[in-house]
Amino acid sequence: MKNLSPILLFTIIATLFFSSCSNQDEKEKNEEPVEKDMFLYNIRVNDLDVIRDTLKQGENLAGILYSTGVNNQTVHNIVQKCDSVFSVRKFKKGNSYTKMFSDSTLTYLIYEIDVVNYLLIDLSDSLPQVSKCQKDVYIEERHAKGTIQSSLWNAMVENKLDPNIAIALSEMYAWSIDFFGLQKGDYFKVVFTEKFVDSVSVGVESVKYALFNHMGQDCFSIPFEQDGFTQYFDENGKSTRKAFLKAPLRYSRISSHFSNGRRHPILKIVRPHHGVDYAAPAGTPVQTIGDGVVVKKGYSGGAGNMITIKHNASYTTTYMHLQKFAKGVSTGSRVHQGQVIGYVGSTGLSTGPHLDFRVYKNGTPIDPLRMVSPPTNPVKEKDMPAFKHLADSLVQILQSF
Repeated sequence: MKNLSPILLFTIIATLFFSSCSNQDEKEKNEEPVEKDMFLYNIRVNDLDVIRDTLKQGENLAGILYSTGVNNQTVHNIVQKCDSVFSVRKFKKGNSYTKMFSDSTLTYLIYEIDVVNYLLIDLSDSLPQVSKCQKDVYIEERHAKGTIQSSLWNAMVENKLDPNIAIALSEMYAWSIDFFGLQKGDYFKVVFTEKFVDSVSVGVESVKYALFNHMGQDCFSIPFEQDGFTQYFDENGKSTRKAFLKAPLRYSRISSHFSNGRRHPILKIVRPHHGVDYAAPAGTPVQTIGDGVVVKKGYSGGAGNMITIKHNASYTTTYMHLQKFAKGVSTGSRVHQGQVIGYVGSTGLSTGPHLDFRVYKNGTPIDPLRMVSPPTNPVKEKDMPAFKHLADSLVQILQSF
């Protein structure tokens, strides 16, 4: 090779190179392109004809199957199998369904029960199979914040957040913040997990921890497991749960405050009103603000249907003008904090549906909105190092956005 001239050597190398490229191009031409697998409802659909539709008025499962050529006996078998998985009577107008055909023969029928669950009818074998399945759900942790301009609910809408976060926050802070008395400028920061299906949000899974600034004061809610139970504490390890809830119902408005001289709307005389009236739609659930025993239940003149609960040696609460009582609640029965005991009504002397809520301390009526409730047990001393480590990290996250 060393006796070859430079020109001849270059010619040989160039010939070999272009020959190799030509052979590679020819090989690539002869190779068939690899088809990418496509899946829908975990079914490979490359070789299937897929038709999507929505259930129309008067349309049902049997009719859909008949329209695709499925015989009577097979339709009967499928409907029977469905009843043990998901009743065909629960099919709803407007819900989506998908038909998949192989050589013009129906192979799969999928009915979407909701955004996550679906009914799969598999006709690919001689014996059709029916099963209830779930789409893949992805969980994503998110951070969000907002400022109160009018209400917590509106703040969620204004910040394009799931309003259910408002419900979760109102439950987390039910013992420390009066959500009927929020101030303009109050703000919240919250860390929550959100569920996604097919890259579309299908709702909030849970609110993990939060900061709520009410009237200039930071209120942290830190989850911590102690004695096998997860509870919420502030940044110093004090329980956010108090002995009593701040209000006996959700999302209403105060129509009358505690007063020693209110003009009665029906009797037209001035007399004390030793309670707080919450205006709310008839049928709104009313819950007890604390654990206790029902000492009185029934109709009581101007108070209408009412319940009185004794919580401890000092405190008693009364709930008046109820439309009806909750099942299982009777005189002498024990009730637990947050348990529904009745429903808002307008019985007795009342101008419209509302709850007249009263609190008595040692037999004397007190203003429910000014009641100070002592906290429950704090984080145990032996658990404080672990709690502080967790709390410091979560507080830092909340203050970072």
